[in-house]
Parts: sequence; structure tokens; C-alpha cells
Amino acid sequence: MGRGKAPAVIDLSGKRAFVTGGGRGIGRATALLLARAGARVALGYRSRKEDAAQTVAAVKRLGGQAVSIRGELGNPETATQTVAEAVAALGGLDLLIVNHGIWPPDDAPLAQMSVEQWVGTRTANLDAVFFVCRAAIPRLADGGRIVLVSSTAGQRGEPFHGDYAATKGAILSLTKSLALELAPRITVNCIAPGWVDTEMCEKPFSREGGNGKREIEQTIPLGRVASPEDIAGPIVFLCSDLARHITGETLNVNGGSVLCS
Repeated sequence: MGRGKAPAVIDLSGKRAFVTGGGRGIGRATALLLARAGARVALGYRSRKEDAAQTVAAVKRLGGQAVSIRGELGNPETATQTVAEAVAALGGLDLLIVNHGIWPPDDAPLAQMSVEQWVGTRTANLDAVFFVCRAAIPRLADGGRIVLVSSTAGQRGEPFHGDYAATKGAILSLTKSLALELAPRITVNCIAPGWVDTEMCEKPFSREGGNGKREIEQTIPLGRVASPEDIAGPIVFLCSDLARHITGETLNVNGGSVLCS
């Protein structure tokens, strides 16, 4: 055996990936890791144009290729057009990572939750997933991968955030349904993060006089909140040939926190 450089364990060279919510947080980390593995990436974003541009620039600094595409994915026509633009920019589609979503930070008991909040969360977190998947599935190449991003809240519930938990729980069921529908042509899996150090979690982290994050970390067996990169790694794994015999599964990435519930 020669002494040449060993091939990468995860090699996505030639693969074409569309990452929704790709401008920041988990989406940005995923886009960068996909690019490092050799994939070309299209980033979906809703309003944070500068964040998306910075992620594209970061991919290019790595020697990769990326484009950003704006679209309101909760609108069916716009979602279809956004997917079409991503496919056109990439010349096809192999990997779909549906990562976007919202988490209203203020506590809202269900009996007091406004219809506007319920509908807004459902539109962003569930309807938009349906619209994107519906548009992308016919365009995915054979051997393609879909990875949906859910949450531990969808597994065990989250008091005062029933809208968020309900939509993320639905993603778990949608993963299983799609896995059965699309096998053996496409695998469909789900990532369920716990607390992640992103902008979405800034408000709960700042509670308790600035000690909210520390309080949360005490509930996590591994002793820390995940970084976006901690979530991106498992996503990219599920996109790779290493995961070719996995479908319909939910991969928990929460530092062991669900073991304590």
C-alpha cells in the first residue's frame, strides 16, 4: 500500500445540495461542511441577504462553489420557484437539507396563544417543509438524500411552546412517511437537535440574570450546549454513502439531554 494521502471518508464530490435556512446557524455550518466534503451548495434564505452572502463567501474561501437564493418557503408558489432556481443553479439536485424554521421565544400557554402565532409557526416550520419537499422530490436524482431538521421538543414536548413542539413532532412522522414512499430511490432521515448555540436561543440563554445558558447546560449530561458544527456533522453523515442503509430514522444530537427527561 502506497503512502499517498488517504481518501476522505466522506466524499461528496460532484454532489449538488440545497440547504434551506443556509445563511446562519446550523444551515451555515452545514453548507460549509458540505462544501469541505466537495459538494456544490445552494443556500435558501428568507430575508437575511447579508448573512447568506457571507456564507457564500465563506464557502468560496474554502475553494467551494455556492449560490444564495431568496424565497418565502411558506408560500407554495414561491417555494416551488425557489427549488427550481436552486436546481437550475446547481445543474440538478442530489441532497436536500430542510433546516429553516422559527421558535417564538416568549412563553405562550396554549389557551392564551394567538391564532397568528400558531399559524405563523405552523407555516414556517411545517407547511414550508411540505412545499419544499413536494417541489424537490421529483427533481432529486436517484440515490438522493433528504435530511429534515426537527428538535427534541418534537419528541418530548415543550411547555409554553406547544406550537413549536407540534410542528417539530410532525416532522418526525413526515420523515417516516417519506422514507417509505421514496425507498429505495431516496433515503429520508431526520436530525433532532437539543439546545444549540445560535441566534434563535439568545433570549433563553440570557435569562436568570445572564445565567440561562449555564442553567441549561446543567441539564445536559455532556455539560455543554451544542455548536452549529455539532449538528452539521451528523447531517453531512446522513448525506454520505456511510449512511446509505439508513432511512426513516431520527438521529438525536442533544448531548444526552433526552435521557434525563
